[in-house]
Amino acid sequence: MTVASSKKFGIASRLINGVLSIKPLANLAKHQAREMMIKRGAKIGVYWAEEVKALQEKDLETEKAKIENLQLKYPEYYLTSFHAYEKGNLSWEAATEVEVAAKSVHASIWPEAGAEGDAKLRESYHNILKTQIEIEPKEIADLGCSVGMSSFAMQKFYPQANITGVDLSPFYLAIANLRSRENQENQGKFKWVHAAAENTGLPAESFDLVSIFLVLHELPQTATKAVLKEAKRLLRPGGYVAFMDMNPKSEVYAQMPTYILTLLKSTEPYLDEYFSLDIEQAFIEAGFEKPTISINTHRHRTVIAKSSMAK
Repeated sequence: MTVASSKKFGIASRLINGVLSIKPLANLAKHQAREMMIKRGAKIGVYWAEEVKALQEKDLETEKAKIENLQLKYPEYYLTSFHAYEKGNLSWEAATEVEVAAKSVHASIWPEAGAEGDAKLRESYHNILKTQIEIEPKEIADLGCSVGMSSFAMQKFYPQANITGVDLSPFYLAIANLRSRENQENQGKFKWVHAAAENTGLPAESFDLVSIFLVLHELPQTATKAVLKEAKRLLRPGGYVAFMDMNPKSEVYAQMPTYILTLLKSTEPYLDEYFSLDIEQAFIEAGFEKPTISINTHRHRTVIAKSSMAK
């Protein structure tokens, strides 16, 4: 993104913030964003209502009871509206729509791929990991794992690894637990932890790789920096942290029509903070070596950093 296009995005973003500060307009934008996803899904064979209904008919409350940490205190930044859901990630509506929404949203990255666009996005991330990470990770922490899609995709690339998925939403983790039990090949490979990514409660120096997939754009900068410090604590010397997310320097966002940008920002309350964060400096301050930044789609980047070998 050039300086000129950065300024253009910044001006448009500030104007949109003013519009979204008016609640009726913000609610309208959220509704429109949601309708756009559902319509896009229908065009590529994602049967939104049917797939959600099938999932809702499962015994999700029992799954949630197995996972939920009732003593957990949610960070303030998390108790807000995300992705057009008034209760954010703390609802069954949000949780049961994650899988269909991912297929719909990521279909536009590779139009010819249709509903497989989401799988291709994950594959593009893992291909970069394979070329840049010098170890075969045996223990992987997936921070912000949601309903487990990122964890399951990671396990296919590293089939020998045990994966610990961490998320703040017990609703999401209930579905992750359900999906892992439904697939017999996954038995014993996954552990699900209801906790904040910045305060996991997991043992120090117990992982070879910490992965953060499509999470940081949903965090304020203070939380992102805390997550990176927690990743450093979790990693063994010589381990790696990696994240895949939106690329703030992509011309896609600089040239995005105001209407579409308004819909996007209505569902992502911390987007401005993510776009303005000096990510290289954040990694260095957390104790990592200088990260590498790779472009894996025209609007996404993968950032990888190694934990120092020094104790």
